[in-house]
Amino acid sequence: MKTIGMLGGMSWESSAVYYQLINREVQKRLGGVHSAKALMYSFDFGEIAAMQNSGRWDDATTAMTQVGAMLAGGGADFLMICCNTMHLMSGEVERAAGIPLLHIADPLGTAIREKGIRRVGLVGSCFTMERGGILIDRLRERFGIEVLVPGEDERAEIQRIIIEELCRGRFLDGARAMHREVFDRLVARGAEGIVLGCTEIPILVGPKDASVPTFDTTTLHAMAAVEMALG
Repeated sequence: MKTIGMLGGMSWESSAVYYQLINREVQKRLGGVHSAKALMYSFDFGEIAAMQNSGRWDDATTAMTQVGAMLAGGGADFLMICCNTMHLMSGEVERAAGIPLLHIADPLGTAIREKGIRRVGLVGSCFTMERGGILIDRLRERFGIEVLVPGEDERAEIQRIIIEELCRGRFLDGARAMHREVFDRLVARGAEGIVLGCTEIPILVGPKDASVPTFDTTTLHAMAAVEMALG
């Protein structure tokens, strides 16, 4: 079994989900009391969020690359960034660590393509929805998938919900209803599926909240990590 290096804490709410998903799946596959070999570094998300909000992406990249190299030095065989947004610097993290990085868009793109879907709606942080280099470009270039995003006001409200509610463990009915309305509007624009592109959002909403298939980036990423660790 390979050792997984996990860059977590962005936020810890979803990192806890990652840890449980990965260990449950390893136990399911290997039986007994088996669990995953993993190293997790948990960032103080308050520090990372401050870098994001002030546009200090170079500082964020430095922090991420340092941790990636540290996990590689500690014995990780490959890395995973337990956050969609921070895949913005995935290439730099992989190069600094000198070991493979499992990109969150790749199991996502595979799952979408297996459904025969060519156009999806994306909900996530404002950075993930507005910066192509996180998910949108990779889905288009590697998988031929077109991505639609909500309107400006909707993006702002989703970002507020992520930071003020989900990252603080508050999963409220009002936020769930708002996401359902956004899903409906994306479907009306031609989305054949919905990408839950923030690792906290699948804690709030799931398949029952949309009229089209949903794609949970957290679970897809975690299952791909198990496959990579055991394969």
